[in-house]
Amino acid sequence: MALSTWGMLCLLGLIWGGSFFFARIAVTAVPPFTLVFLRVALAALALQIYIAGRYGIYRELANRWPQFLLLGLINNAIPHTLIFLGQTQIGAGLAAILNATTPVWTVLIANVVTSDERLTARKISGCLLGLVGTAVLIGPSAFSGFSSTAGLPLWPLLLPVAAAVSYGFAGIYGKRFKGVVPPVTAAGQLTASTVIMLPASLAIDHPWTLDMPGTSVLLAILALALISTAYGYILYFRILDRAGATNTSLVTLLVPPSAVLLGFLFLGETLHPIDFVGMAFIALGLLVLDGRILRHLRKG
Repeated sequence: MALSTWGMLCLLGLIWGGSFFFARIAVTAVPPFTLVFLRVALAALALQIYIAGRYGIYRELANRWPQFLLLGLINNAIPHTLIFLGQTQIGAGLAAILNATTPVWTVLIANVVTSDERLTARKISGCLLGLVGTAVLIGPSAFSGFSSTAGLPLWPLLLPVAAAVSYGFAGIYGKRFKGVVPPVTAAGQLTASTVIMLPASLAIDHPWTLDMPGTSVLLAILALALISTAYGYILYFRILDRAGATNTSLVTLLVPPSAVLLGFLFLGETLHPIDFVGMAFIALGLLVLDGRILRHLRKG
C-alpha cells in the first residue's frame, strides 16, 4: 500500500478505536437493536446532508438497492448488533480482541471466493503476528478478573467473532462498489441498514418504553454515529477502493492500540512496557503484510 493509504488506515483505526468505548457507554442505557438503529440512522442522515444529492447518489440508490441492502446487512446490521449484544456481557477490550480476528477471516474468505487475493504464507503470518500483538496489548487488562466470571456463557464471546466473519464477507463484497464515490457507498449501505434495523428495533426493543438517556449516553451515541460511522465509512470505502479487502481489514488490528493511545493522550492513562511489546507485534504484522521491507531484504 502507498504511504497515504497507510495514513488513512491509521486514522480509521483511531476513529474506530473509540467506537468500542462509545458503545460500552451507550449500551448500558440503550438496548442493542435500538442502539444499532440510532447509529446507522444518524450516520445515514449526516451523509445524505453532506452529499446533498451530488455524485449521482439517487441514481446509484435506485440501480443498486439490492446490493446496498446486502452490504448494509453484512457490514452494519449483523456485525454491529452482534458486537453490541456481546458488550452487554463483556468489556470493550475483550470485544476488540475477538473482533480483531477479522483480517484472518478476510484472508481465508478471499482465498475461496476471489481470484486476485490468494492465500499466501506472508498474509497468514502477518495477520497472526498482528493478532498476537493485539492479545498482548489488551490481554492483561481484558482478562483481569476473568476467573471471577467463570460462569460467563459462551455466547457473548462468540458474537464478536461471528461479527468478524461478517465483516470479512463485507470486505470482499464491498469490492463490487469499486468506482462508486466512497461517500455514496457509505450513505447507501447506512441508509439500507436503517431500513433493516428500524423494524427490528420496534419489534424487539419497544423503544417508546425506554427512559430518556443521560447526557453522557447521548454524546456517546452522537460520537458513535457521526465520527465512528459516518466519517469512518467514508475512509473505509476509500481504502477498500485503493488497497483491497485484506489490507483494509487490517484496521481491526489498529483499533486496540488506538484505544490505548487515546487513553494515554486524553485520560492520563499510563502506557506499560507490555503495551509497547504488543504494538511492536502489530507493527511487525503490518510490515509483513505490506511486504515492501521483505522485498528489500531479499534484494539485499
